[in-house]
Parts: sequence; C-alpha cells; structure tokens
Amino acid sequence: MAAALEKRLMTEPFFSVRNVVKRFAGLVAVDNVSFDVSRGEIVSIIGPNGAGKTTLFNLLTGQLAPNSGEVRLNGALINNLPPDQRAKLGLGRTFQIAKPLIALTVIENTMMGAFLRYPGLRASEKRALAILEQVGLADRANVRASELTLSERRRLEVSRALALEPQLLLLDKVMAGLNPSEVTESIALFRRLHDTGLTILLIEHNLKVVRAFSERVIVLDHGAKIAEGDATTILSTPAVVTAYVGTRKRA
Repeated sequence: MAAALEKRLMTEPFFSVRNVVKRFAGLVAVDNVSFDVSRGEIVSIIGPNGAGKTTLFNLLTGQLAPNSGEVRLNGALINNLPPDQRAKLGLGRTFQIAKPLIALTVIENTMMGAFLRYPGLRASEKRALAILEQVGLADRANVRASELTLSERRRLEVSRALALEPQLLLLDKVMAGLNPSEVTESIALFRRLHDTGLTILLIEHNLKVVRAFSERVIVLDHGAKIAEGDATTILSTPAVVTAYVGTRKRA
C-alpha cells in the first residue's frame, strides 16, 4: 500500500486546478481555469486589474467555493474544505491588504499561525521566533503590529503564513506599495524560502519582479487563462502585452 501511495504521489501533480469557475450573479469572475503547480516551483499569476486573480486565490484557499471544477492538493480533492482544513493540509497564504491583529505584538501575531502545529504556548513562541528570524523581523518581535511600516506589515503577513508550515505558499501582491530596495529585499527573502524547498504561487503586478523571480507565468484576463509558459516568452507574447499593459509594451 505504501509503495502504491508513493507511486501515485510521484505521478499526480502536487497542486492541481481543473476547469474552475466562479460566478457572482451574471458575472463570471473565474472562467474555466486550469493549471498545475509542481513541487518546488515558483509560479506567478499576472493580469490586468479585475482579471480574477484574487478571486482565484480565494477559491484555492477556501474563502470562496467554486461553482464548478476541482482543486486538488497531493491528489486529494479539497474543493469543499474550509480554510483551516486546507491550512492543515499544507496551504498558507498572505492577503493583498495586510490586516494584522494591531493590538498584539509581532511575535503574538505570528504565534496565531504557529498554534496550528505547535499548540503549546512555549512551543508556539519558539517556532514564531524562528520564523521572525527567517523574515527579518526578530528585532521587532515585541513591537505592536500597529507600529510597523508597510514593508514590515508585509513581512508579518508572510511570517503568519510561514508559521503554518505550508507546503505551498500563496502570496497575493505581497510587494505592492514597496520601494525598489524593499522589493529587492523581498525577492531575496522569497528566493531563500524557495531554496528550502517551499513551493510558491504568487500574484504580482511588477513585470520586472515576475521576470526576475518566476519559473513559470500564468496570465488571466476577464477571468480566463489566456497564456502560460516561461516568463521571457509569455511576457513578450502580443496577446499578453495587449491584455496586461494595453497596446504599448512596457516593462
């Protein structure tokens, strides 16, 4: 039985999305989207505003339920599981708008995620401290979240997701609003996380970041997938340029 399970895990995609549809009344926000993510990949989802990117993330992590289609992790169907159950199976995510518990400290916020796998107070605190070291917030551990800069709040979002010990980390516009040096630091952080074996799926608007960071790119427009492939090829495809940046190509 163990050998059969191992063989199945080797042949099935690590994370699989098949023909997913989400409608809001007459609006089709996600239109029959399919893709796979292999273990250890870095994949970017791009597209113009309103393309359905965040709605798709919400379908993957359980904030929304699809009208049809399938989402699978390690071959298991997770369509009907709530976010906490998906987190236990290995999904962690950040949100576009960081909303930390502002009355709590940085370490207390991170412990909220760590409690999933480290229910004891001392164990969760130890795990949270290790995560804060990883993301560069250890020296801010006892600062209230309300006192953090935007860049630090973004990192706190990441630390809370990492505290869940995810197999797949989903990042929703985690570099939005950062200055160039902060973006560079963030890219370095995510590369370090990727080097540990973490699989990363991110929504990103900065095409220079996508080129530098992603192994594969998925493009959405009006809720549908219009292209998929390596960043260099996809970002120079006329249909993608037109959909994403209009008729004039820019970096």
